[in-house]
Amino acid sequence: MAKQRFGTSIAMTDDERDAFLRTRSVCRVATVGPDGRPHVSALWFVWDGSALWLNSLTRSKRWADLAADRRCSVIVDEGDTDFMALCGVELQGSVEVVGEAPRRGEPVEQLLTPEKLFADKYMGGGDFRYDGRHGWLRLLPETVVSWDFAKLRQRPLTPPPTS
Repeated sequence: MAKQRFGTSIAMTDDERDAFLRTRSVCRVATVGPDGRPHVSALWFVWDGSALWLNSLTRSKRWADLAADRRCSVIVDEGDTDFMALCGVELQGSVEVVGEAPRRGEPVEQLLTPEKLFADKYMGGGDFRYDGRHGWLRLLPETVVSWDFAKLRQRPLTPPPTS
């Protein structure tokens, strides 16, 4: 995973980023269709510490776009009118389908953790429920950029140089 090259003074630490991604509910997934047009859609997700797992409808524009071009960008963010409350993470890379699509519950060892995380996060715990309409996409990010503008409050102000 590439290191953040800009905005390092407001970047989240790895622990802050992981906590942020584990506790937020919705991400925005940006794809490019075969016609070159961008498409952005909201989606539930889980973060396992190294990969972002997207549980997507297999009969969606997002799935079709990613079948044609696996590259995507995903943003998880929060904040609205208070600039100093803006924070988020952008992950870029290529997705891969894991397990059968659509998912019907065939045992797949790679899916044990994301399905447990998903059931805990969105289903109140217990077992993951298969609906035969969704499949799993795993994004192993090549680039991760984060920002937390609240960190600007922590930097001391330096007076302008005197002449």
